[in-house]
Amino acid sequence: MIVAFPFVGGFVGGSHVSAAKLIQNLDRRRYQPLVVLHRPEGQVADMFREGGIAFEPAPSERFLGGASLRDDIAFLLSQTLRLARLLRDRGARIVHTNDGRTHATWALPTRLAGARLLWHHRKDPDAKGLRYLAPWAADRVISVSQFAAPRPGLLSPVRKCTVVHSPFDTDAAPVDRARARSTLVEELRCAPDVRVVGFFGSLVTRKRPLVFVDAIAEMRARAPELPLAAPIFGQDRGDLAAAIRQRAAARGVADCVHLMGFRHPPEPWIAACDVLLVPAVDEPFGRTLIEAMLLGTVVVAAASGGNPEAIRDGVTGHLVPADDAVAFAERTLGVLADPVRKSALAGGARGDALMRFGLRQHAEAIMRVYDAMLSPQRTHHRAGAAEQTQGAIEPANGQTV
Repeated sequence: MIVAFPFVGGFVGGSHVSAAKLIQNLDRRRYQPLVVLHRPEGQVADMFREGGIAFEPAPSERFLGGASLRDDIAFLLSQTLRLARLLRDRGARIVHTNDGRTHATWALPTRLAGARLLWHHRKDPDAKGLRYLAPWAADRVISVSQFAAPRPGLLSPVRKCTVVHSPFDTDAAPVDRARARSTLVEELRCAPDVRVVGFFGSLVTRKRPLVFVDAIAEMRARAPELPLAAPIFGQDRGDLAAAIRQRAAARGVADCVHLMGFRHPPEPWIAACDVLLVPAVDEPFGRTLIEAMLLGTVVVAAASGGNPEAIRDGVTGHLVPADDAVAFAERTLGVLADPVRKSALAGGARGDALMRFGLRQHAEAIMRVYDAMLSPQRTHHRAGAAEQTQGAIEPANGQTV
C-alpha cells in the first residue's frame, strides 16, 4: 500500500524529524512511502537526502494558506486537481499529513483522489484546523499527546483520534558527552568548569526564550560566582533575536547568553549541556525534551502541555510552574549543586525514554492505524474517547492498541 507524505514548508521542525523517522522505519512489506515536497530545496530536502529518504517534487511550490484569500482561491482553482492527479497516478491509498498548512493543502485533493487522509496533529487542542476542518476532512487523527488530542464536542474528531507519542532513535550510538562538551565549551570560549544550561527550539513566543533568559539572570543573582554558559539553539522564526539580546543585556547576562542558530543534528549539542531548560508553554510534545532524556542531560521543564506526559517530576526530571523564571532558576541550581542527584535523574530519564519512545514501537502503532483505515470493517470509537498507544497515561476509553 502506498502512503503519501507531502510537505509544504522548507524549514525543519519537530514534525519533519518525527515524520522522517517514521518513514525510515515503515515495514516496506506492508507500506511504501511516497514523499512529496513542495520545496525540493532547503532544510527539509537536505534532511531527507541526508537520511536516504527519496522524494519527488510537488506539481508546484504553491500551497494553501498563502498571503491572501485571493491567493488561496487561485490555488484551489489551479492546483487541487493537479495534486489529486499525482495521488491517483502514484496509487496512494493514504495521505499522511503532518502540519497545518499541509493538512489544508492536501485535504481536498485526497478526497478527489479517492484516498484516505490521516491527520497527524502536533499542535494545541484548540487549533482551528483540528476543530473545523479535521471533523469532515480526516478519516483518522493521530495526536502526539493527550494534551493535544481534540476535546469532545458536536464537531469534534475525538472519536477517530489515537494518541501516539513521537518517535526517537533509542538504538542510536551513544554520543560522547565529554567530547561534545569540549567542542561547545571551546566554541563559546568558556572555562572548562563552566556549567552549561541550554535552550533548544524555534525562537517563537510560545517557546518562551525570554523566560529562559530571565531564568539565567535569576541563577546569576542567586549564585554570582557560578561559571555559567547559556547557549540558545534554534531558528529565529519570531524575530526574537534582538529582543533576546536586549533582555540579556538588561538583566546583566549578555556575557553568558549565546545565540547559536539552527544546528542539525541537535544531539551532540544537547549532550554538551548539563541541564536543558524547556520553558515552552502548551507544547504538545516537545522533541528536545525526550532527546535530552536519552542523552543523559537533565531536563527542567514547564508543567504545561504534553511535558507532564514525558517527565515524572523528581524521578526523570523536574517540572516547574510555567513562566516562573525563579522556579526554573532554583530547580536548576539544585540539580547543578548535587552531582549524585543529577546522575540519578539522568539515569532514570534515559531508562524511561528507552522503554517508551522507540522507533519500532512508534512505527508499529502508526501502521495499526493505517490497517484500521484500510480495513473494510473500520473500528468506530465511542464519542468523547481517544485511544492511546504509548505512554504512562491510561487511554480515555480504557482501550490500548
